[in-house]
Amino acid sequence: MGAYIIRRLLLVIPTLWAIITINFFVIQIAPGGPVEQAVAQLEGHGSGIMERFVGGGSEVSGQDVAEQQSGYRGSRGLDPEVVDAIKAQFGFDKPLLERYWEMLKNYATFNFGESLFKGGNVIDLIVDRLPVSISLGLWSTLIIYLVSIPLGIAKAIRHGSRFDVWSSALVIVGYAIPGFLFAIILIIFFASGNYFSWFPLRGLVSSNFDELSRIEQVVDYFWHLALPILAMVIGGFATLTMLTKNSFLDEINKQYVVTARAKGLDERSILYRHVFRNAMLIIIAGFPAAFISIFFTGAMLIEVMFSLEGIGLLGFESTIQRDYPVVFSSLYIMTLLGLLLNIISDITYTLVDPRIDFEAR
Repeated sequence: MGAYIIRRLLLVIPTLWAIITINFFVIQIAPGGPVEQAVAQLEGHGSGIMERFVGGGSEVSGQDVAEQQSGYRGSRGLDPEVVDAIKAQFGFDKPLLERYWEMLKNYATFNFGESLFKGGNVIDLIVDRLPVSISLGLWSTLIIYLVSIPLGIAKAIRHGSRFDVWSSALVIVGYAIPGFLFAIILIIFFASGNYFSWFPLRGLVSSNFDELSRIEQVVDYFWHLALPILAMVIGGFATLTMLTKNSFLDEINKQYVVTARAKGLDERSILYRHVFRNAMLIIIAGFPAAFISIFFTGAMLIEVMFSLEGIGLLGFESTIQRDYPVVFSSLYIMTLLGLLLNIISDITYTLVDPRIDFEAR
């Protein structure tokens, strides 16, 4: 198993390189890069960004500064010196390949640089957003698994019964409802004040969080998370529930279960001592993908609607602004975590079923 893990870890390097390389050159081709974004802001809004580049050493006339501070330049456009200063500030005065190699060297040492538009170190920005994304991803994934696995087992045991039919209908209806639409319904009924004002509309904690006792802080934390998590999990039960049910049905009909019953073992012992371990293999296989999808992408619209500053919202804003350091670093970290979680998933396979030997393959 040790040799297999080493091989998988070594494969992480070329995989990361390929993904980052493809995205780097694709994004370079896309119109509206950071330089164009900054120029548009200068032409449309003026002072703050203008002072940044004037202070950086470019020579701009007093009339140009006055016009930029008033937010108006007429049809004259920006001076070439200002555009060159913007390119130098963002590092776009260097050739494409030089920027590419510099990015690879920095990412190899986990140096993700500074954000082009938000200010501050990229790692600091991501760390600041992590509590929201971890909260949403962890609790929603945990709730989905805690509900779906027992429900799937119960459906397998009662296959074809009224309970099976009605529970299937409910989880499919939940799956058909988009998370953002359900979030709107929850906000209207439980947070807007039109019907009830039981839950807060925004933020992960209250403004007086530091003044609360430990128990009150825990209650306040889950009070703010209740609606966002409910909106996220509503559509997550169907796939895992049906996967669990079908996996258990497949195992229940196998010969070793018939033999166990013939030996006089009770159904509970057969189910949880023999069937459960084999049926759970396919469930374990889907955990990394489920966690990564919820952790990095599934929460974006929920974060927007509930004003939660998470990684999903950060990635979306950075993509719109063409904030390349944030975009590439988010992609790099997400890919690295996904690859490592897949390795952990394989290790978990062998713990659940020692008969599986990846090294022999």
